[in-house]
Amino acid sequence: MTKQAEPARKWAILVHGGAGTIERNQLRPEQEAAYRAALSKVVEAGAAVLDRGGSALDAVEAAIHLLEDDPLFNSGRGAVFTAEGRIELDASIMDGASLAAGAVAGVTRTRSPLTLARTVMEKSPHVMMVGAGADAFSASQGLEQVDPGYFATQRRWRSLENFLKAHDLPIPAKPPGLEQPDPANGLAHDEGKHGTVGVVALDLKGDVAAGTSTGGTTGKQWGRVGDSPIIGAGTYASNASCAVSATGSGEYFIRLTVARDIAALVELKGMSLQAAADEVIQNKLTALGGDGGIIAVAPDGQLAWSFNTSGMYRGRAALGEPVSVGIYKDEP
Repeated sequence: MTKQAEPARKWAILVHGGAGTIERNQLRPEQEAAYRAALSKVVEAGAAVLDRGGSALDAVEAAIHLLEDDPLFNSGRGAVFTAEGRIELDASIMDGASLAAGAVAGVTRTRSPLTLARTVMEKSPHVMMVGAGADAFSASQGLEQVDPGYFATQRRWRSLENFLKAHDLPIPAKPPGLEQPDPANGLAHDEGKHGTVGVVALDLKGDVAAGTSTGGTTGKQWGRVGDSPIIGAGTYASNASCAVSATGSGEYFIRLTVARDIAALVELKGMSLQAAADEVIQNKLTALGGDGGIIAVAPDGQLAWSFNTSGMYRGRAALGEPVSVGIYKDEP
């Protein structure tokens, strides 16, 4: 009996920068160019990790670091404000090889919430930490701490003021940090209520991983937490099925356990990754009244994204394939 050769391994990465009302008539040429350049840079950073044999987890973290530091997106610096004038950050990460996961919510002082989520996964017995306790754990582990004003940008404050006025809510005192120049000023687009960033990756070992990071929704109250830090809703990864990162109306994604549902359709019903993604996003999510989208990758190299909004900032690359980015619904 001749021994069959193992299939050639490949790597792949997909990123998203949020879904929402993103249409051609809303973006000026320089805005569109800025988002496409940012997405390309993020995809290339993650692809470089994978191409040199790095892990899917490392690629996810490297790519999301760039997104969290880019004020074009609603995560880390450039995140939206709560009704109280605070910035509260959420993130999660999952390893498809071991099903290990970590998540944080309501973080205010850790520069990279995604790295903190990974530290929760790798350096603690827990899956999720929240608020001041999460930041205290972060400091104890030597992660970079910043003043909350580091995350603040003028355009997000204006968005909060407009939101609070429209809802007849009091406007809090301006927090520190708004005096610093906003490098995204004039380029950033208000993606609406679905600003989130996420990355999924497949490495040369055949392992998948997913990560998601967000500032939540403008004007959120009472410690609201959406789907992004919830394993199974906004983030999920398993080598038995796929890795998924979501962006959208978080309450609906939680109720549908969107990320895990897609994985279950792949694993238990044998659906293709694209078919599973479309079933959950285009059918189940739409029927329930929610909107948003996902990116996903499977251990066999299948790539998929699906969204029921007019746009989703997204990009992808794979071994032997060039980087491609998209914004609008009619782009491949």
